[in-house]
Amino acid sequence: MRHPTTRRNVLLGTAAGAALAATAMTAMAPSAAAAPRGGAKGPRIGILLYDGFSMLDPTGPTEVLSRLPDATVTMIAERRGPVRTDTGDAALLADRSLKEVDRLDVLLVPGAGPRGTEGAMGNERLLDWIRAIDRHSNWTTSVCTGALVLAAAGLLDGHKATTHWASASYLQDHFDVTYVPERYVRSGKFVTSAGVSAGVDMSLYLASLLTDEDTARAIQLGVEYDPHPPFDSGNAAEASDELKRRALELLADSEASGS
Repeated sequence: MRHPTTRRNVLLGTAAGAALAATAMTAMAPSAAAAPRGGAKGPRIGILLYDGFSMLDPTGPTEVLSRLPDATVTMIAERRGPVRTDTGDAALLADRSLKEVDRLDVLLVPGAGPRGTEGAMGNERLLDWIRAIDRHSNWTTSVCTGALVLAAAGLLDGHKATTHWASASYLQDHFDVTYVPERYVRSGKFVTSAGVSAGVDMSLYLASLLTDEDTARAIQLGVEYDPHPPFDSGNAAEASDELKRRALELLADSEASGS
């Protein structure tokens, strides 16, 4: 009988897979039954979705944080159902509405293009919910311009933070926040990341805070996060003005097509 090809089967067909199989058999033994995934022991992680968010901002961290032992990762929006990205080409499904969630161990607020970010910053219902969750959270985090949303809620006053390079001056000029040009920045219980892809770096760091460094390292290896981009052009501090202009044009044009 031919077995279907799955990632687990492929892994179990390797030499390393033999060790994984032995571990799995031990875990399934009645005397060592594992706690159900998302049990009471693990962190409750909520990722906020709002119209116009950037796709990788929530999905990159979800790929990492959902691998934490016993973690529960939930997509949350004003209403249950699909929420569109900044380009309008895709959507993510919110499993819970704001009114259904009043406590989280970790809150993550993604970023968006100008339309989505401005909409979230001016949405008092959303900001009130963020403030309420933050009162009890262990960690309140953001990706990209999600830091502007946290700042609009008044949570980053007096803190250091980072955001997308194009929004750095706005963050520092309009709020009592010190911008730090790093991939991610921790200030008290707040952990913010730079633009889009930096959310993966931030979430690995957060994983180490929620568990330990060995677990975070193992997750990084498991998802094979070892970036070697074809171009050395991802650092705004080293980019030309012309490249920055072109980058912002592409972002703006892609969002306009989905609005």
